[in-house]
Amino acid sequence: MAKNTRKKGLIILANISIILVALIALFPIISLIFSSFIPSSLLMRNGITFSVSMDQISLGNYEFIFTQAAEYWTWYGNSMLISALTIVLSLFFSSMVGYALALYDFKGRNFFFLLVLLILMIPFEILMLPLFQLMINTQLVNTYLAVILPLIVAPIAVFFFRQYALGLPKELMDAARIDGATEYGIFFRIMLPLMGPSLAAMAILLGLMSWNNFLWPLLVLRSNDMFTLPIGLAALLTPYGNNYDILIAGSVMTIIPIVILFLFFQRYFVSGVTMGSVKG
Repeated sequence: MAKNTRKKGLIILANISIILVALIALFPIISLIFSSFIPSSLLMRNGITFSVSMDQISLGNYEFIFTQAAEYWTWYGNSMLISALTIVLSLFFSSMVGYALALYDFKGRNFFFLLVLLILMIPFEILMLPLFQLMINTQLVNTYLAVILPLIVAPIAVFFFRQYALGLPKELMDAARIDGATEYGIFFRIMLPLMGPSLAAMAILLGLMSWNNFLWPLLVLRSNDMFTLPIGLAALLTPYGNNYDILIAGSVMTIIPIVILFLFFQRYFVSGVTMGSVKG
């Protein structure tokens, strides 16, 4: 009896701890959402505070975004397009590379996998200079391709897919070859559907990375109509604070696509991460 009581007490304590940690993690987001309903003049004078009367709360910031901030929606569209292309292309190519490294025996396989690990350990800031020089030489500066190409084969995605593919049954490949299936047919029709949870998990991660990517687009994009949301919102910061009505409400709007992406793939996310982390 005492053991069961102690167990229930530990469960309650664990739940309370999780709730507290979740509230701490959500506090900046809650503050941001609350501040988006406060006029920018009050926000500049009082800062982010919850001691605001109800008559001071309005939808003016959102009304301004939807009626007068055309450039914001241009940045929004750019980010949506770049993120969508990055997710699709990176999932396609990274899954193929990870699958090949896991299930095919060829000369130099371990060497190429070590290269993937090496690149994974190198900070992207070190690679930016040669990548930027490459964009200049190929005349891709200020284009969507300049932002997308370095992320098409992401090392973290290749590593993840390789670990996940190690757990796929090779017997299915042998059976498909006996039935006359090509190697591409085996991958697209048999093995890729089995990698569904890993694809969903990496779609969330790659989407988050691309959507929040700031430094690399800042280097390769030049014109205002090509900016992504992180660059555009950062450009609104001025010493006078006259763009905070767009900045705060616009920042809240940027959360929506990531939340939708996670809700869409959440049923596969936990299983994809767990299985991909224990294979190998």
